[in-house]
Amino acid sequence: MAPAAQPLFADDRPSSAHSEEQAAREDDALLGNPRKSTQRNRFAGWAQIGLFAWATVATIAVVVLAIVLHQHVSAPKDSKAKPSGKRNLIFMVSDGMGPASLSLTRSYRQFVDGLPIDDVLVLDQHFIGSSRTRSSNSLVTDSAAGATAFSCGNKSYNGAISMLPDHSPCGTVLEAAKKAGYLTGLVVLTAVTDATPACFASHVNMRTEEDSIAEQEVGNHPLGRVVDLVLGGGRCHFLPNTTQGSCRGDDLDVTQLAQEKYGWSYIDKKEEFDALKLGSAVKLPLLGLFAPYNFPFKIDRPTSEVYPSLPDMARTAIKALEAATQDSDKGFFLMIEGSRIDHAGHANDPAAQVREVLEYDQTFAVVQEFLDRSEVPGVVISTSDHETGGLATARQLQPLPAEPEYLWYPKVLASASHSAEYLAHELMSFITKPGKTPDLKKLEQFVRKDLVVEGLGIADATDAEIDLILNSPLLSGAYFADMVSRRAHIGWSTHGHTAVDVNIYGSKGSDLLHGNHENIEVGKFLREYLDVDVNAITTELNKKTDSFSISTSNNVGWTGKIPTEEEIKAAAWRQDY
Repeated sequence: MAPAAQPLFADDRPSSAHSEEQAAREDDALLGNPRKSTQRNRFAGWAQIGLFAWATVATIAVVVLAIVLHQHVSAPKDSKAKPSGKRNLIFMVSDGMGPASLSLTRSYRQFVDGLPIDDVLVLDQHFIGSSRTRSSNSLVTDSAAGATAFSCGNKSYNGAISMLPDHSPCGTVLEAAKKAGYLTGLVVLTAVTDATPACFASHVNMRTEEDSIAEQEVGNHPLGRVVDLVLGGGRCHFLPNTTQGSCRGDDLDVTQLAQEKYGWSYIDKKEEFDALKLGSAVKLPLLGLFAPYNFPFKIDRPTSEVYPSLPDMARTAIKALEAATQDSDKGFFLMIEGSRIDHAGHANDPAAQVREVLEYDQTFAVVQEFLDRSEVPGVVISTSDHETGGLATARQLQPLPAEPEYLWYPKVLASASHSAEYLAHELMSFITKPGKTPDLKKLEQFVRKDLVVEGLGIADATDAEIDLILNSPLLSGAYFADMVSRRAHIGWSTHGHTAVDVNIYGSKGSDLLHGNHENIEVGKFLREYLDVDVNAITTELNKKTDSFSISTSNNVGWTGKIPTEEEIKAAAWRQDY
C-alpha cells in the first residue's frame, strides 16, 4: 500500500523536541566541548521537571486562594440573608408607589414642615435597589400578578391570586412559614380580600373571587388556617347577603364561621381595636375588619375615631406576634400593605397620594424601630408591586410652541383638605338627596364654595372648570383631581399602571436585594430568609385540589372558574381601582 499522502507544504523536519536536542549538540560541537553536551542535556531535563512542578504548585495555590477569597466575600451576604435560629420577617408593599411618588412626597414634606433640603424620608435612608415588575402575560402588571411574584416567587398572569399560568396553585411564603412553625399576619388598608393580601393566604384563578378568598383566609383552605392575625377592611365579603352592608353572593356568615369553627377573635369597631392596647391585649387568631371595603384616604381621616391608622395597626400586629412567639424557637412573618397609594395614583390625585406615602413612611419607621430594639434577628423588606398613574413632578400646561416651566408647587397639595374621591361622593350625595331636586344655583354654589374652595383649597376656579363638574357629575372626581394637578404642575400619563421599575428598601440583612432585580427574586429572598419550603406547599396544594371544596365553588373547583383573556383584561383594571 502506498504511504499516505502528505498534505501540501507538510513539514518533514524532526519534531521540535528532537530538533532542540540536536541544535544543542551542534552548538556544543561548534564550541569544541562535546562533554558539556551530555551535562547540558541532563541539566535541561531536571530543569524542565522542576519548572513543571513549580507551575503545578502555583496553579493549585491560585485556585485555593480564589476559593478562600470567594468564601470570604460571600460569607457576610449569606449570613445576613439567612441567620441561624429564630428570626422575624416583615414584608411591606407600597402598592402603586413609584420613584416619582417619593420625590413628590419628600418635597411636599419639606415644604409643609419647613425642613431643609437634606431632610429626607425614612424610606430614603433604607434604599437598596429596584425591581422589574412585568407579569407573565403583560409588560404592565396588575396587583394580583405582582403579589403572586412576591408570595410564590413565580410569574403569573394579571388577575391570578397565587395561581400559575397553567391554573394550578402555587405555595406561598406565608403558608410555608405557618407550616414551619412561624406565626403569620396581614395588615392592609383595603379589603383583606383584595389582591395583595389575598395572594399570601388564598388561591383563586381570578381576583374577583373575593367571597372564596374570605373563606380561605379564615381557614376553609386546603391547608387549614394559615393566618394568625388579619387587620384591614373588606367586611362586606364576610357578611351574609341577608345582612345590611354585605356584598357576598350567598348567605354564608364568614365572621361566624371564623369564630365557631376556626377559633378567631373578631372585632369590627375602632373602640374594640383601641381595647387591644396596641397589641398587649390580643388573643390570637385575631380578625379585625374596620371598613365595609377600603379605608378612606388618609387626607379624609387625618384623626379618625372610626378607623385605626396603618402605623397603629402595624404596632398592634408586631407586639401581638412578638408576644405570642416569645417562647417559640420560631418567629413571625408579617405582611403590611400601604394599599391606597395605588388608588390615589389611579385617581391622579397628588394631594391624596402624598398623605398615603407619608403614612406608609411612618409605618416603615415603626417597623424599623421594632427591629432595632428586638433581640431576635429580623429584616424588613419594602417594595411596590408596580407604579400607578405615570406620575411626573412637572407638567407643561401650554401646548407647543410654548416653552415648559421648570417648577412644581407643593403648596397646592397642602391647601387641599380632602381627596377628589371624597368630594365626588359629597357631590353625588347632594344631588341625589331623597325627596329633593337641588336648585341649580344652590348646586353651583355648593360645588364652588364647599367643594372647590374649602375641599381643594382653590379660590381661582374658572367658570369652565365648574361647568365641567356640573355637566358631568359622575366624572367629577377626575375633574377635581385635575384642578389640583394642573395648579401644582403635576403630570400623569394614565389612570392605570405603568411598567416603570420600582424601588426596594431594606434593613440590615437585605444585602442580597441590592441592585436591580426581577420581582420574583424578592419572593425568593423572603422564602430563603425564613428558610421555608414553598415548593413542598405547592406539591401539597395540588395533591389536595381534587378532594377540597368551598361553599362558593359552584361546581368549578375551589380555585374558581378559569377566566377568558377578555375577563383577565377587564378584571385587572376594575378590581385595582
